[in-house]
Amino acid sequence: MARLVPGTPGLGMLTPHRLAVWGDPIEHSLSPQLHAAAYAALGSGWTYDRRRVTEAEFPSALEALGPGWLGLSLTMPLKAVAYRTALRRDRHAQTTGAVNTLLLGPHGPHGFNTDVGGIVAALREGGLPRVDRARIVGTGATATSALVAAHELGAKTVEIAARRPDAAARLAAVGGELGVRVSASAIDAADHADVPLTIATLPGDARLDPSVAEGLAASGGVLLDVVYGTWPTVLGSAWLRAGKPATSGLGMLLHQALLQVRVFVNGDPAEAVENEEHVLAEMRRAIVGD
Repeated sequence: MARLVPGTPGLGMLTPHRLAVWGDPIEHSLSPQLHAAAYAALGSGWTYDRRRVTEAEFPSALEALGPGWLGLSLTMPLKAVAYRTALRRDRHAQTTGAVNTLLLGPHGPHGFNTDVGGIVAALREGGLPRVDRARIVGTGATATSALVAAHELGAKTVEIAARRPDAAARLAAVGGELGVRVSASAIDAADHADVPLTIATLPGDARLDPSVAEGLAASGGVLLDVVYGTWPTVLGSAWLRAGKPATSGLGMLLHQALLQVRVFVNGDPAEAVENEEHVLAEMRRAIVGD
């Protein structure tokens, strides 16, 4: 795959590639702004759109893509079907069972999970490079990525706070593979242990009693809430009232998108693109301004 080097003679002569984010719903997605800023900074001429695609529609929609398509970003509810579709998967996708990035081509689709790296990078950027224990609120698909991210930050024990603690069985199994001791508790329990980090993976419209949120905040350390469109959430508001550090999912979104750009440009989320500091700054400006 050709590497994009800003300022390289003849770059504009390369065949423009098409990319998009798919999901249902999709109107709220900020991915088009992020990726458009990245490819403009790289001088690629690539296009990046959004499209509403349901899980049932995904196989036929993927099959209908023409040769100009380079890749896709996937949001809910497509991460599981994208995982099943991928012919090869990176380590994070294998561990979580979720794919949010598909690299297309003659040897693809190749599946990646950049959510894990996005969480890790956002927390490190926010001044939390390492933790020994953490709490995850929720048991959905993103919770598995949050668990792997907590492990990569050094967590040896993770508490899952859920409305249905029995739904944490999958997370406990992943924790066992990683060497992380996972326990589950009711979200409204009165005896949550103190942790330095809470990662909330509930949907933005999730209903949560403010008193439950306050109980989680009291022992929750720093909060990373993966929601970014309806900030602050009930949890975020509880953290802020308690005077504790809390951040939305914008940082996670930004950094997982940068990893996707690496995949689409270099085929590898670990390989930085040329002039990456500038590319990241332009992406950040696209969603938060100057």
